Amino acid sequence: MQMRFCKLFKRFNQKISDPDPMKYLIVGLGNIGEEYVDTRHNIGFTIVDQIVDKFGAKWETETLGQLASIKSKGRTYYLLKPSTYMNRSGKAVRHWMTKLKIKINNVLIVTDDKNLPFGKQRMRGKGSDGGHNGLKDIQQMLATSQYPRLRFGIGSEFHCGQQVDFVLGKWTQEEMDVLPKFIEYASETILAFGFLGLSRAMNQYNRK
Repeated sequence: MQMRFCKLFKRFNQKISDPDPMKYLIVGLGNIGEEYVDTRHNIGFTIVDQIVDKFGAKWETETLGQLASIKSKGRTYYLLKPSTYMNRSGKAVRHWMTKLKIKINNVLIVTDDKNLPFGKQRMRGKGSDGGHNGLKDIQQMLATSQYPRLRFGIGSEFHCGQQVDFVLGKWTQEEMDVLPKFIEYASETILAFGFLGLSRAMNQYNRK
């Protein structure tokens, strides 16, 4: 199975010819629809929205999602909100990696993580899907688990059997009061991923 994944990834990676090392694809994971706005599971959308607003950029409706671009410190960041729903995110990621000619090392997936306390974040260059359907689909579509991701902690304050309601639920008022500073920190981390590189950004921005 691992050998098959490696062959598929190598084949896909070869399709991306002449990549621009100064271009980055930042993918915020979430679900489309008003009912999902400001939910914990959509924190990926919320974070990339904050970056787009901060730079005065605009979202454009494109194939398989909404796309915006910003420039900072000589880097171009393409921000993507897939319109495929969470469990089909990989299709959008693969499409835009190929179209924009961006190698996997310059792709960052921004997602929620119930295994991290609220407000904590972890950037990693690879890892398991952790039971997250969005990450699971990305791994299948890219044929590798070795892609950078920024996991934002939403906590696990739910009773047995209430996980889905919690993850798809709105933030509490107490969480909303402090959420902006955590989102700003995540935004800074994403930009640092570009101008510092993965390792230095991890060392500087991963919360203890």
